[in-house]
Order: sequence, then C-alpha cells, then structure tokens
Amino acid sequence: MDPVSPSRISTGIAGVDNLLAGGLPRRGLYLLEGAPGTGKTTFALQFLLSGVAANERALLVALSETAAEVREFAETHGWSLDGVEIMDLNDLQAVVDETGRQTVFHHAEVEITKLTNLIAERIEKTKAVRVAIDSLAELRHLAEEESVYRLQMETLKPILLGNDRTILMIDEALHSGTIHTLAQGVIGISYSVSEFGPYRRHLSIQKLRGVKFKEGLHDFEILTGGIVVYPRLVTSEHRLNETAEQISSGIPAFDSILGGGLDQGTSTIFMGPAGSGKSILATRVALAAAERGKKATVYAFEESLSTLINRSAGLGMDLQTHLASGDLALRTIDPLELTPGKFADMVRTAVDNGTTMIVIDSLTGYIASMGAATDIALQIRNLLSFLAQRNVTTLLVSVQHGLLGSADEPSVAMSYLADTVVLLRYYEHLGEVRRALSVFKKRRGAHERTIRDIEFSSKGIEIGPPLRQFRGILTGVPEFQPVSE
Repeated sequence: MDPVSPSRISTGIAGVDNLLAGGLPRRGLYLLEGAPGTGKTTFALQFLLSGVAANERALLVALSETAAEVREFAETHGWSLDGVEIMDLNDLQAVVDETGRQTVFHHAEVEITKLTNLIAERIEKTKAVRVAIDSLAELRHLAEEESVYRLQMETLKPILLGNDRTILMIDEALHSGTIHTLAQGVIGISYSVSEFGPYRRHLSIQKLRGVKFKEGLHDFEILTGGIVVYPRLVTSEHRLNETAEQISSGIPAFDSILGGGLDQGTSTIFMGPAGSGKSILATRVALAAAERGKKATVYAFEESLSTLINRSAGLGMDLQTHLASGDLALRTIDPLELTPGKFADMVRTAVDNGTTMIVIDSLTGYIASMGAATDIALQIRNLLSFLAQRNVTTLLVSVQHGLLGSADEPSVAMSYLADTVVLLRYYEHLGEVRRALSVFKKRRGAHERTIRDIEFSSKGIEIGPPLRQFRGILTGVPEFQPVSE
C-alpha cells in the first residue's frame, strides 16, 4: 500500500510546524514535557490561539491557575484569550465534597475519578476541537498511586480523542514516563544555564507516530509575542545545481594570487593577528560583490556598524551607497545573545532573500556564541555545507593571538573546513612594522604561493610584488637575503 500522510493542524509556532513537516497530525494525543520555566504554558496558549484563528473551538484545562491568572499571563505577550474557553480551579471546586474537608488535591482514587469525569464533561459540553491540559502533574498528585493514575489516563484517552479532537497535555519531564506510551507524539523543551549570558533553550521532537520529523535539538527563544523556534540546518534539504564561476575580489593583484579570483560557492578564511587587515580585506571582497549588483551580507561580531563604515571610508571604500541600495547589508551580532540555531536561521533567511555572499567577522565571535557547545566544528561545517549547496560564497575572519611570531588560536584548528585560506602577518623591516599576505591553501585550481607586501591607505588596498629578498617573514622577524640576478 502507498503511505498515507495524515491531515495536519498548525501548532501556532512556525518553526515547530517546519520540524513536523506541516504540523501535528489531526486527532491525536500529544505530550509537551519540560521543567518549570521552559515555556510549556506559552506553547500551549499559542497552540490554542492558532485554533481560534482557524475558527476552531479551543479549551484550556488549567489545573494549577485561575482564569484570571492565565489571562494576565497572556496579556504579557499581547494576546487576547477571547475564543478560548478556560476551565480553571474555580470550576474544579465541584470535586470538593459537602464536608469541605477534601480538596481538589486530596490524594484519593475517588477524587481523581471525579476530576477526570468533570474534565470529560466540560470537553463534551464545549465541543472543543483543540484542548490543552496544564498540567498533568496535578492529576498525578491526586491519584497518589501510579497504577491509579495510569488507569485514569487510559480511561480518559478515548474520551479526549472523540469528535476529531487534538489534545496537548503538559507535564514535567521527570514524571511523564507513564504518558509516553499513551501519547502519539512527545515534544520536549529544556534550557541550560551558561556561566555568562542568557539561558540556552532547546526543543526536540522525541516521538511522533507515523510521521517523519526533524530529529535533534533545535534552538528556540521565548519573546514577547510567543515562542520562536530555529530549526537546525539539514544541508540535504537545500541542494542547488548551479554552475560555479570565479568572482573578482575587487583587487586585481589579489585575484592574480588566487589564480583568477574566488570560486563561487566556496568558503575562504582570512587569518591573522588583530589589526592585520583581515576585516577590511573581507569587506572589500563583499563590496566588490555589491558593485556587481550581487547581494552581500556582513555579520559583525566584534565591531559596531559606525566603526566599520567609517574605517572603510578612510580606505576609499564607500559602503553607504550600497547599503542604501540594499545590495550590501551589515548586521551587528552580540554573541552572548545569540545561539547557533538562531544565527543559522538568520543566514538562511538572508540567502532565501537573494544574498550570494556571506561574511562572518569573526569566526572567534561565532564560536563564542555557541557557549559550552562541544560540537563547534560540526556546527560550522554544517553551515558552510548549506551555503556551498546554495552556491553562496562565504568569507570567514579568524583572529589569532600575538602580533609577531607563531599564532595559536582555537579557530585556526578549523581552517581545514575552508576551501581557501588567506594568511595575513606582521613583519619587521627597516624599523617599520609592515603587513604581508599569502594564500597557502586553495582547493579548486592553482594559486600563487608567494608572500607579498600589502598596504592599506586612503588609496585603498595595494598589494606589492613577491617578497623574494626576505627569508622568515612568517616568523615576524625576517632576514634580508639578496636575490641574484
């Protein structure tokens, strides 16, 4: 038999719908689990409001809050809960017996039976198509014993799923094992606390019967207005078959060293100590793309836009004209407020909007944005693979420690990921500190292996002839060695 794709409903969160290839299968029982503060209630309200927007009846069963508290929370996101029926603590007072000595949270089998029956009656009465139960922890506490809790949930499940309903149940991650087997799907959300900076939040689809979904951890944020999920890049989904061509850097001498220019769709890393000209050289290449009418985007992790614009103007590069036309975009990035998933989503959006060149300045700042991530090389490789498959040229700036002599920096170890590596170094000559440029790696085609002097001035970027009369330039203190005619 041919596979059948189930009918879907939106979760109200675009990123989650993307992970689920369209949304949750209709008429299912789903579990959303996570620790307190991870965003479970926010997720549930977005789910219900998405139903209201689609003219579906929606019901929130709030087992730990009053309707007033829920509405007050919704207002912090700018949401109106008009159209969402709320069953709250006040409605659950029917569970209390005539003596008044029992409470909704009394641990007795008779009480959980009354409560589940009351929930079922309210669902039937409202004819809700979407239902969110927040949270199952109260039912578990009321049941007292795990066997009683499971029996009640098994009894409640067919009632919940009647009349084409879709149910979202909320629970704490450490205690939701019982519901895993009853639910058609499980979504987990969590956060980690870094030593410095904001929380890092992650979402994963742990289970979804009969549906192929994007596995792994996906970054997300809780913003005013709701949850925003950034699906991780899956490079196999973005393959393009376009013919690559060589593109000019805007500096004829540099193009000559590169064997004709940069190869479209490849990645180039500019390595060197602070102030050696890496950022300016990368910016010049991006400006050259804009001058050809191609879109280029620069992500600056280290500098402000005004500093970059003014410094470029002092070197004869007019960025303002192309910023105004939209062919060049400059984005300042605070690495402490950024996750790899969010940055990848920013880059993907720029590419979808026509960007053909991406500059990441610097790779050091990008690595810092990943916090305590242990898969840094894989994250970078995944991003570069995505850009290569979209035929986007990528420029990476890598800062090295030290001014003269050998340099050692964690990002240098990742230079193997780039197709082309350009090294900028300081060297001393006649009591003056000068700069040198060389290309010591280029995967596609031949390139010049000489070391050349490079100068930055108001005239622009000038590259001199090969420094053949020196030995040991890369050490920072070369020896003069005359070349015989």
